[in-house]
Amino acid sequence: MATVLVFVAVIRRELNYLPDLLVPSDFSFLNQSYDWWEDAALLTLYLTSVGLLIYSRRYLWAVLKNVDVSLYLGVATLAILQYMGENAIVFPHTFGGIVEELAETLIYLIALLYLWKFTLNDFESCLLHKLNDGLSHANH
Repeated sequence: MATVLVFVAVIRRELNYLPDLLVPSDFSFLNQSYDWWEDAALLTLYLTSVGLLIYSRRYLWAVLKNVDVSLYLGVATLAILQYMGENAIVFPHTFGGIVEELAETLIYLIALLYLWKFTLNDFESCLLHKLNDGLSHANH
């Protein structure tokens, strides 16, 4: 659940122009502006995500430990390309914007696909199998 909340928060950050298009500038609810409500909702989302990640830290660490290193390297490479494109390092400014958006899209796509295919039951059975193998080798 925490990973889904983090994914939603990141996508929301990327779609920061939507409120400008959809919410009137004079919006007010309970004497608070849209910006106040948005900040309150995002803070709640962030705190809930962090709390859930802390609560599930053993699972999170076990999952991160079992991810293939090539996935980390690929995402790190895309993050570097995104930074270079955003700051026009090596790439011309106009082409850098395209590189930045493509790299971000690929990172989000990888994250979405990983979340989509990850099932906790499969992970738990795999972890239990590894634990049992470790115990059987320790007893011999």
